[in-house]
Amino acid sequence: MATTTSLFSVAPLRLTHRRLLSPTPGAASRFRTLASKKAAASTVSGPGGGAGSGLLSVLDRALTDEEEYRRARAQVQRKGVEAEGYAVEGISVGGHETCVTVPSLNVAFDIGRGPLFAVRQDHLFITHAHLDHIGGLPMYIATRGLYNLKPPTVFVPPCIRDDVEEMLQIHRRMSRIDLEVELVALDLGETYEIRNDLVARPFQTHHTVPSQGYVIYSVRRKLKKQYAHLKGSQIVKLKQSGSEITDTILYPEVAFTGDTTSDFILDPRNADALRAKVLITEATFLDDQVDVDHAREHGHMHLSEIMEHSQWFRNEAIILTHFSNRYSLEDIRKAVSRLQPKLISKVVALTEGFKSEYS
Repeated sequence: MATTTSLFSVAPLRLTHRRLLSPTPGAASRFRTLASKKAAASTVSGPGGGAGSGLLSVLDRALTDEEEYRRARAQVQRKGVEAEGYAVEGISVGGHETCVTVPSLNVAFDIGRGPLFAVRQDHLFITHAHLDHIGGLPMYIATRGLYNLKPPTVFVPPCIRDDVEEMLQIHRRMSRIDLEVELVALDLGETYEIRNDLVARPFQTHHTVPSQGYVIYSVRRKLKKQYAHLKGSQIVKLKQSGSEITDTILYPEVAFTGDTTSDFILDPRNADALRAKVLITEATFLDDQVDVDHAREHGHMHLSEIMEHSQWFRNEAIILTHFSNRYSLEDIRKAVSRLQPKLISKVVALTEGFKSEYS
């Protein structure tokens, strides 16, 4: 089972003693409203109870409702999610903005409108050229320059590399700043070393424009099988003689799809994305108001397709993103609760940017 925390796997509530004893004016107002409504609606009668026992019952229920409100609001206000030891921060609202970061890996996926939380990530992976995914690129680069951070490395699908460079040139001319960046066209089948224990590879996704996802791998070295029987001193001698005594093994840690139809799931070349420890993927549409055909026509996935193909997901955790802004936070919560048990145990939703009745 995944070790995840989110709105859908609620962590124990931590409220200070002071906060419980000193509610805000808004909370006090809600409490009085709840109590008055319940008192008006209650018929207080019972053996020897009279109005006093009825009032105590009303107050008790009002306190319970207020506590439920506090719990829900605490979850609404949380930023980001945690999955399998990775803190993931981001915003992903379909058609508006998508930018997701994994700070421990020093990477960002897509750049949305150039949010500040992404600025300190040195490596940016762009999935496709729609503005809600790439529009903030000049601002991201410029802000890093403003903070005297080193020029970032930005990865793009090869087919848009020249257009991205031209866009940056236009901004350089208009703003008269350098916009220093290493722009890398990373193609399917290629590998880029982020650091000596971390590499990235793109994989095929299916959207209305050319697109690709990315898998981040940890690099580990394991003693070759033919040397497993040797003693430590013998292994040291082999190593000193220049013999290669280890195999390099790549472990898929985090995969990010960006916008895509469910076709990526059935592509055998994408097996690493489906067995990465954490998969960050989209679920733009959630209910019967929009059918699967509509989702596919617009290059997106419907939550029902994730359920249909659930047997292919070998990930420890799945972070769902890019919900349509037609949904409220409660709509997302309700939809996710309908997933199969083996899916719901590993699924967490990134809901930053969505409204709630508790907002």
